[in-house]
Amino acid sequence: MQENFNETERIARQLEAIEARYEELSIRVMQPEVIADGALFARLMREHSELSELNDLAVGYRRLRGEIDGAREMLDDPELGEMAAEELRQLESQLAEKAQEARLALLPRDPDDRKNALVEVRAGAGGDEAGLFGAQLVRMYARYAERRGWKAELVEDGSNEIGGIKESTLLIQGADVFRRLKFESGVHRVQRVPVTESSGRIHTSTATVAVLPEAEDVEIEINPADLRIDTYRASGAGGQHVNRTDSAVRITHIPTGLVVTSQDQRSQIQNRERAMRVLKSRLYELERERQDSDYASRRRLQVGTGDRSERIRTYNFPQGRVTDHRIGLTLYKINEIMDGDLDEIIDALTLAEQTARIERQSAGEV
Repeated sequence: MQENFNETERIARQLEAIEARYEELSIRVMQPEVIADGALFARLMREHSELSELNDLAVGYRRLRGEIDGAREMLDDPELGEMAAEELRQLESQLAEKAQEARLALLPRDPDDRKNALVEVRAGAGGDEAGLFGAQLVRMYARYAERRGWKAELVEDGSNEIGGIKESTLLIQGADVFRRLKFESGVHRVQRVPVTESSGRIHTSTATVAVLPEAEDVEIEINPADLRIDTYRASGAGGQHVNRTDSAVRITHIPTGLVVTSQDQRSQIQNRERAMRVLKSRLYELERERQDSDYASRRRLQVGTGDRSERIRTYNFPQGRVTDHRIGLTLYKINEIMDGDLDEIIDALTLAEQTARIERQSAGEV
C-alpha cells in the first residue's frame, strides 16, 4: 500500500512540475523581448507545443485527485456516505487508468523519435529470392508511409533487372516517423515457394532492415576536404535519360570509408543533395553509437549479419502468417501487412517496450 502511495505521489509531483513549466512558457512566449528573439521564441514555442498533451494529462490527473479527496470527506455523512463510497470507487478506478497513462507519458523520450527516418533494406541470405523479398519490403514501407500521410522518397535505388534489390534506401518524412519505424531494424525472414522453383519446394531467404534517424544540419558538420565526389552515368530503370547524362553521384567519406550513391533524381545537383542527406544520417548514427554503447549493442543484435537464424520477424506465405519473434505475435494477414498495414505490429512492439521500461524504472534501473 505504501509503495502505491509513493508511486502516486511521485507521478503527482512530476505532473505538477509540468503544469508549472507549461504555465511559465505560456507567459514567456508572450513577452516582447522573447518574440523579438526569433531563435529563442521558436525554441520556447517548440517546448510549449511538446508539453501541451502532458499538461492536459496533468490537469486531468489533478482534478481527479481533488474529486477523490472530496468524495472521501463525505464518507462519514449518514445521508451521502453510500453514494460517496460508490463515487470513490469509480474515481479511484479512473485515477488508476490515468496514472498508467501518466507512467507511459513520463518515460524519458528518445530525442530522435520526432525525426524523419532513413530505411535501408539489403538483400541477405537466399540469392535472387532475397533480393525480390527486399524489394517487397521497400514497397511495404512506402505503402505504410502513404497510409500514415508521410512522404517517402527512394534516395538509393539498388534494383536489378529481375525486380529485386541488392540494397535500397527510403527517406521517410513526417510526424514521429523514427518513433514508429525504429522497431523495424533487424533481419526479416521470408518462407515461400519462389517463382523460379519448379518442384514447389519452400525456400527461406532474408533481408536486413536498418532504420536511422535523419540527421539535421546543425548536428553534423562535414569537412569538404573529407569528401570524394564522383559522378557517373546512372543505370537501371528510368528511360533514355539515365543513359545520356552523368547525373548519378557517389560520395565517399574518406575518414570513415562510408560510400553513398544516389541516381534516382534527374539532375546531378538533386542527387548530390540526396546523397549528402544520407551520408549525414549515417555519420550521425556512427556518432550516436559511439555515445551510447547500449544502443550500439542493441542495433548490432537486431541487424546482425543477415543469417536466417537471426530473424526478428518471419513472413510465411504458404500459411499466410507473419510472426514477430521478439514479442511472440502472430497475425494471419500477410497480404495486408505486405501492403503496408503495419500498425498492429508496431503498436504491440511499442507497448512491449514501454512496459519493459516501466518495469526497469520501478526497479530503479532507469
